[in-house]
Amino acid sequence: MKISKNPISHALTSFNDAARETVGTIAARKSGKIHHLPATIWKKKESTVSSPLDIAIERTQEFFFREQLPAGYWWAELESNVTITAEYIMLFHFMGLVNREKERKMANYLLRQQTTAGYWTLWHGGPGDLSTTIEAYFALKLAGYPADHPAMSKARAFILEHGGILKARVFTKIFLALFGEFSWLGVPSMPIEMMLLPTGFTFNMYEFSSWSRATIIPLAIVMAERPVRKLPPWARVQELYVRPPRPTDYTFTKEDGILTWKNIFIGIDHVLKVYEASPIRPGRKKAMAIAEKWVLEHQEPTGDWGGIQPAMLNSVLALHVLGYANDHPAVARGLQALANFCIEGDDELVLQSCVSPVWDTALGLMAMVDSGVPTDHPSLSKAAQWLLDREVRRPGDWKIKSPDLEPGGWAFEFMNDWYPDVDDSGIVMMAIKNVKVKDQRAKEDTITRGIAWCLGMQSKNGGWGAFDKDNTKHILNKIPFADLEALIDPPTADLTGRMLELMGTYGYPKDHPAGVRALKFIRETQEPEGPWWGRWGVNYIYGTWSVMSGLAAFGEDMSQPWIRKAVEWLMSHQNEDGGWGECCESYIDPRLAGTGPSTASQTGWALLTLLAAGEVASSSVVRGVQYLLDTQKPDGTWDEDAFTGTGFPKFFMIKYHIYRNCFPLMALGRYRALADKGL
Repeated sequence: MKISKNPISHALTSFNDAARETVGTIAARKSGKIHHLPATIWKKKESTVSSPLDIAIERTQEFFFREQLPAGYWWAELESNVTITAEYIMLFHFMGLVNREKERKMANYLLRQQTTAGYWTLWHGGPGDLSTTIEAYFALKLAGYPADHPAMSKARAFILEHGGILKARVFTKIFLALFGEFSWLGVPSMPIEMMLLPTGFTFNMYEFSSWSRATIIPLAIVMAERPVRKLPPWARVQELYVRPPRPTDYTFTKEDGILTWKNIFIGIDHVLKVYEASPIRPGRKKAMAIAEKWVLEHQEPTGDWGGIQPAMLNSVLALHVLGYANDHPAVARGLQALANFCIEGDDELVLQSCVSPVWDTALGLMAMVDSGVPTDHPSLSKAAQWLLDREVRRPGDWKIKSPDLEPGGWAFEFMNDWYPDVDDSGIVMMAIKNVKVKDQRAKEDTITRGIAWCLGMQSKNGGWGAFDKDNTKHILNKIPFADLEALIDPPTADLTGRMLELMGTYGYPKDHPAGVRALKFIRETQEPEGPWWGRWGVNYIYGTWSVMSGLAAFGEDMSQPWIRKAVEWLMSHQNEDGGWGECCESYIDPRLAGTGPSTASQTGWALLTLLAAGEVASSSVVRGVQYLLDTQKPDGTWDEDAFTGTGFPKFFMIKYHIYRNCFPLMALGRYRALADKGL
């Protein structure tokens, strides 16, 4: 599909002209009508006969040269589940902004994603998901599909078989409540008065993760107003109730035991419901004003909030509920930002949950360097400079817990200055380390700031989270609102491994206090069988790759028994075809760790892990390399249907379309370099 023709350049007003490009131009390139960059292909000096390995590497390098955009960056699709687009349809109906042609295309996308069994899934090949199916059904109903349409009948049968609307997750119930299809009484309370709590209070807004905070604050505005936009009879979805709901259906199910945190929070929710029904709420007006100001202040010049669909969509919704006109600059910019996330073809339109140009560019650049492209190649220099220009130089929400820390680092998206993250920052700095740019001194200064910012984000337990420091109040995942189990951003092994790799790449000594604490955290989070759980990629293969890469770069003795245990675990999970794969279900059932059909991206991670452990000559590595050579397509790419990235493990999985190509190239390149050295 082609990228939407909404011009990004209109939104990216703070960028240099040389770094801008309209999405219409991107669409033309993706359609093959014009190339991304002139094919200034560097070729490795070859012997008289090129090996299959050299040919495979060159093919993928050529692919990346073709795909690089004129401004210097790479940007591939980020695929998730259909709720993102379904909620886009709901937003337009709630705001009275329905565009029937775009809605038709979105409905076509929803129908194409429906399985033959009638349900929708959270990831490719996954089980049917009730809430996802309810949202898709409701969006199609709004788009004019009648309940007796064959696709709707099959979906409804699945929904009713699995308990109907009453068994849906919180976010689904909120969207239904906006249209009067579910009672606001059944939505967990998030009182707007939370905005009045000081930052030192146990449950203040800055104890929530960045993505939760950016979503909950605008949602708290909406939930305080409890708006309802009545639907015509043909658009209602009361047929998705197994039986007419009773008042008791709007209470929350307690767990076994009396004094469990979940049960305590359910009791608190009952009290809050009584409070919210009271006409006397002395702090409500002030709290609403603070929340409104927070939403307006946190909007980027590009119109984005938090760089993610939930924060963006709910912020637009909150401003609309507060009475902001659809053409108000803040609302209009927000709607344009959502449009910029769209991928539109001739007959389909899909809204992405996020866009990942910084992440994609850093990974693409690292793969090109690792595969032997000279570090002074113009295309690489251009990519490095584009990344340098994306450095975040203003304080974000992280400043609350690190008031003395100087801004630095990088975000995931084109612009998201409120929320840079240590993962993107680490990969960017490692990718650009040896790449030549015009102003080397400026690059060094930028890296110095970035490393200082990353090290300053280390949590007390020695690990790193993504966006916040010491965001570890696990108790918050017990409140009724937290059915996605993702309200916090605690330190994880994969990000801690990334920071060790960054420190090692830039020569930090092993006795550096941050490294000592990080190594302790890594030892404490290793699974008994040897691997590490992956927070941001599926799953134990990803976590183990990140940690092992960090350990090797930081100078750990890779022959230590506890490290060899990880190597042996990984080797024992190699598939018969030579590749590696792990299913998303491993987040639900750890017995599935490291198991699943082979994929290009996960095979890349596994090979990078074994290479870091010194296994370049092992049969496992040779077989893994051969798997990548055998499955590469003539154009230098690999096919991959699996979702190998995560937003929220178990509940929100992601497919990065760049992964299936950058990680194999990275692995093949590092393998060739080590093999050439005889290591």
